[in-house]
Parts: sequence; C-alpha cells; structure tokens
Amino acid sequence: QVQLVESGGGLVQAGGSLRLSCAGSGRKYAMGWFRQAPGKEREFVAGIIWSGGSTYYTDSVKGRFTISRDIAKNTFYLQMNSLKPEDTAVYYCAASLNRFRMSPTEYDYWGQGTQVTVSS
Repeated sequence: QVQLVESGGGLVQAGGSLRLSCAGSGRKYAMGWFRQAPGKEREFVAGIIWSGGSTYYTDSVKGRFTISRDIAKNTFYLQMNSLKPEDTAVYYCAASLNRFRMSPTEYDYWGQGTQVTVSS
C-alpha cells in the first residue's frame, strides 16, 4: 500500500515559481505528476523512475519544470519555474508499482491533488 500526501500548490503570477512535494512510503517503481484543468482530461506532466532516477517530461514543460526525488525522505518533487497561465490546474502525484507509462490509467495510487493557479 502506498499513501501519497501532496503539498505546495498555490497562487503565483506568470513567470513565478512553485515547488510541489509528494510524500509516500511503500514500494513503488515510478512516480508521476499529472494535472487536470477544468473541462480537460488529466494529463501527464513529468515522471521519474524511483530507483534509477531517469526522468521524463511532457513537451510543454521541458526546460521549465524539474522532477526529482529524495529516497531517504520517500518524497518526490516538482519544481515549476517560468509558470504560465496555461499551467493552471489541479496537480496530482501518482505512484506506479510495476512500470513507467505516461497514461494515468497505469498508476496505482494517487495523491489528493493540489491547486496551482497562475495569474497573468
């Protein structure tokens, strides 16, 4: 069983930064950040292989967002820089027990979600 607890969302002006955290104990193979804007489907943002540290990003956040993890703290992060209004969404962290995929259906556990709002 993996329980995920998120923190770090908020309101920021365009061009600003936020860091999201997701703490979760238990076995996991890959961790991902997803987001869902009103009226849109949940989409992949970034992912990391827990043991090896390989990272993956959707094109729209490459160069602006950085995913990382602290194994000792059982926590992973999403550093978001140069935020844009189109980044506004509820952000979710998720854990996959067996493999890495970009599809949200492949993830076994989810955090509660945290709102990120970027004003123009």
